Amino acid sequence: MTAAFVRSLGLGVVMAVLATPAFSAGKTLSVTEKTDLSVPPAKAWATIKNFDGWQSWHPAIASTDIPKGKGNAKGTVRVLTTKDGAKITEELLAHSEKSMSYKYRITESPLPVTSYVSTIVVRKSKDGSTVVWSSNFKAKEGTPDDEAKKVISGIYTAGLDNLRKTLK
Repeated sequence: MTAAFVRSLGLGVVMAVLATPAFSAGKTLSVTEKTDLSVPPAKAWATIKNFDGWQSWHPAIASTDIPKGKGNAKGTVRVLTTKDGAKITEELLAHSEKSMSYKYRITESPLPVTSYVSTIVVRKSKDGSTVVWSSNFKAKEGTPDDEAKKVISGIYTAGLDNLRKTLK
C-alpha cells in the first residue's frame, strides 16, 4: 500500500482491512520429532532416503506417483496416496547423500497447513543413529495452531515409531 493510498482511506479503515483473516499473515509454526535407532546411520538412511519410497516405511502411505522428475533429483514432484485415499503433492527441494538429509515442500494437500517445508536428517548417535524430522508451516485459515501442530506431529511420530519397530 502506498502512503497516499493509506492517507486517503484513513488509518482506521487500513487497520480494519489488515485485521481481517484474508490479510492476516498467520504465524509460522514448527514441529520437530526425532527417534533414536540402534542401527548405523547408513542403514537408517538407506530405509528413508528415497523420495519415491515412503510406502516402504511410513505406515500411512499406500503409494507414491512421480508425475515430474526422477528419483532424488531436486525438483522431483511426488504424489503420496495415503491408505485412506488422501493425496498429498510434494516437491523435493534438496537431497544430500553426504549429509543424509533431504528437504521438501507440500504444494497441495488436505492437511490443515500451508507454506509447509520439511527436512528429514539421519545423524550418528552414541548407540546407532537418530532420525530428526522437522518443519515450518502456517495453519490454514480457520485451523487453530495447536491442531495444525498436532496433525503434523502425529504424521511424524507414526513414521518414526514404525522405523523404530522395523529397524533393529
